[in-house]
Amino acid sequence: MTSRERIERMFAHEEADRIPIWDEPWPATLGRWYREGMPFNMSYVDYFDLDFIGRITVDNSPRFLEVVIEDNPDYTVYTTKWGVTMKVLKHATSTPDYVDFTITDKDQWQKVKKRMVPSEDRIDWDYLRRHYPIWRERGCWIDALLWFGFDVTHSWAVGTERLLMALITEPQWCIDMFNHFLDVNLALIEQVWEAGYTFDSVFWYDDMGYKKNQFFSLKTYRQLLQPVHQRAIDWAHAKGIKAHLHSCGDISPFIPELVGMGLDGLNPLEVKAGMDPLALKKKYGDQLVLHGGINSVNWDNPEVLRAEIESKVPLLKESGGYMFSSDHSIPDSVSLATFRDIIELVKKAGSYE
Repeated sequence: MTSRERIERMFAHEEADRIPIWDEPWPATLGRWYREGMPFNMSYVDYFDLDFIGRITVDNSPRFLEVVIEDNPDYTVYTTKWGVTMKVLKHATSTPDYVDFTITDKDQWQKVKKRMVPSEDRIDWDYLRRHYPIWRERGCWIDALLWFGFDVTHSWAVGTERLLMALITEPQWCIDMFNHFLDVNLALIEQVWEAGYTFDSVFWYDDMGYKKNQFFSLKTYRQLLQPVHQRAIDWAHAKGIKAHLHSCGDISPFIPELVGMGLDGLNPLEVKAGMDPLALKKKYGDQLVLHGGINSVNWDNPEVLRAEIESKVPLLKESGGYMFSSDHSIPDSVSLATFRDIIELVKKAGSYE
């Protein structure tokens, strides 16, 4: 079966030849694998025969100038198109250090908002012309990335503390940002769709939790963010495609809301934060595609990981509706040989034949 056929079966809650395997290693992990023998001219997806995902991205940013401020052997400091100054370490896998922000209040937001206007030059048409026919010929699953919501607003645009305070003190400002990010994004992918580059799902990152808790209450979610999530889901369903959310942390209180809104797929089911994929399968397995749920802390302990896969995957794959991945991404503690063994085990445990 092709990746598209396999993933389509999961969203239909039907069995396939095997469960799809859709995961992402950190850049440092890829560097390790290349040093350990993976061919430099080959993607890890092809090397391990994983499921191939074609991704369509557009630019809904304010388009600030991207400039390198400092570059030394240990780290790089640069500005982003979202007006954020970031520091990134070169020899360690970590989240960036967000040093400074351009959007610091609602008045500054109004100025920045005027820079975020959908236009054709925000779409990489050359990339689509080169890659889209190959994706379709290979039978890839194709998604369009959305860039909106709490997570990308606090980390990529405004700052975490500032946004968390604004959720309470200036909720209309937050609602305006969430909606405008999505407005521009949807206008752009609508252009892509109308040009004939159709896709199978929309996918967006919106981490709403951390270890054993959430960044905000269920009441705040319902009032400020849920309506924007609903718009994204409704847009996808109007096109006849799926809506797929990535939200790290323990987001258990939000899941009944997400299911009720018609969300089709949820990732990464972060076990180390408190999520229970088997309980989710039992309660929502016929309504929600579960994607992930394998504790990334265990990935450098093959015996523990093997036991987790053998105990979880046979239950998660029942009647379709499951895609395999770690509960975040593949850390650089995982060797090429270890990952090869893991994938062989997953394909065996996840087989329907």
